Amino acid sequence: MKYSTIKPSSINFLKNLDKNNNRDWFGANKEKYLESQTNITVFVDQLILLMNHHDVIENTSGKKSLYRIYNDVRFSANKLPYKPRFAFGLQRSTAQRRGGYYVNIEPGNTFLASGFFNPNPADLKRIRQDIEQNPETWIKLLVTKKIKQSFGTLSGNQVPTFPKGFPKEHDAIDLIRHKQFILKHTFTDQEVVQTNFLQTIDVLFQDVRPFLDYLSSVLTTNLNGEIIL
Repeated sequence: MKYSTIKPSSINFLKNLDKNNNRDWFGANKEKYLESQTNITVFVDQLILLMNHHDVIENTSGKKSLYRIYNDVRFSANKLPYKPRFAFGLQRSTAQRRGGYYVNIEPGNTFLASGFFNPNPADLKRIRQDIEQNPETWIKLLVTKKIKQSFGTLSGNQVPTFPKGFPKEHDAIDLIRHKQFILKHTFTDQEVVQTNFLQTIDVLFQDVRPFLDYLSSVLTTNLNGEIIL
């Protein structure tokens, strides 16, 4: 199979957009935007096909998976009209498969992330309860060779001290403080345009699967281990 690649022209478009972030320039270069968007769409379409060999992805369309390049200035301190990046998210299918995948393609700031970006209050409490009860399991999971080498340490926003209802002296309080549970991997601009970039993303998302699968099992059971779905 010939794998799709991110074209250098797509990266150059984003670099130029960053330098010329205004509607006049964008309108004059709309054709280049559409060409770049198509390049990314084909890339995501093929990534979805690859990932469905080892996971079940809810998304069926690369184009529908892409986030808008237009900046909603009504709710942002950044009043520039465009976001000089291509980004997309992929969701796992069915309530038994929790967690998601995200890729941000941006000159100087390309990365992928996977995990739990905005768990609802009930899910967040359940995750924290599991960390409180099973800290050794969490520590062992997060230092496995593939996760450690590919993603480093767990990232994501945390509460400044400790969540209400949890002991502040707990050995795993740094994990309990998390509001997001994200594993992240960054890329250089040179890596983005390599012919194996698609396969690299696919392999990294396979590497993170034990983390997603463990939290899926946590979020589909109660404190007694009984299935709640």
